[in-house]
Amino acid sequence: MTKDEFKKVALGGLTNNPVFVLVLGMCPTIAKSDNIMNALSLGLCTAFVLIFSNLIISLLRKIIPDKVHLPAYIIIIASLVTLVQMVVSSFLPSLNDSIGAFISLITVNCIILGRAEAFAGKNKVLPSIIDGISMGLGFVVSITLLGAVRQGLTLLFGKGFFDATAGGFVILGLMMAAFNAVYSLVKAKTEKRKLLNGRA
Repeated sequence: MTKDEFKKVALGGLTNNPVFVLVLGMCPTIAKSDNIMNALSLGLCTAFVLIFSNLIISLLRKIIPDKVHLPAYIIIIASLVTLVQMVVSSFLPSLNDSIGAFISLITVNCIILGRAEAFAGKNKVLPSIIDGISMGLGFVVSITLLGAVRQGLTLLFGKGFFDATAGGFVILGLMMAAFNAVYSLVKAKTEKRKLLNGRA
């Protein structure tokens, strides 16, 4: 893996943020970002499954037949989700009451299955782990920021809109617009700087 390739994979969670750019995993992102604790907890559970599913799928990528690779990926992901569910229900019952149903849905989260299909199933172990960490952190940061904003607005204006699904969509849309505007500006400045350095 070259330095440029490493940088591209490591920054994937920012440049291709799963929530603000790829718009994946919207169901749990909206449903459980009504407060910081739920958002962070679900984000960490998802990141754990993403990292280790990438690791296992990358290790088995040459063994799993092409015809059954998708069912095999789902079985691997479902096994990791079951492990997370067992740990949470056994040691964190209050958290399980809050996000338990959505932990089960991690199995069909488009972020995890998407990275398995697009990256881990085609790349070596180390890049796949880095991709999992990058995308996992990208999801954790995104959903936690969304949870923080929604919780803050709910405390400020009271319950009713910002902690409801409609409010979640509105806030997410505004945050996506802000993220992409800032990212586009930074990208343009970076490319301009490279162009000027190339002429020097």
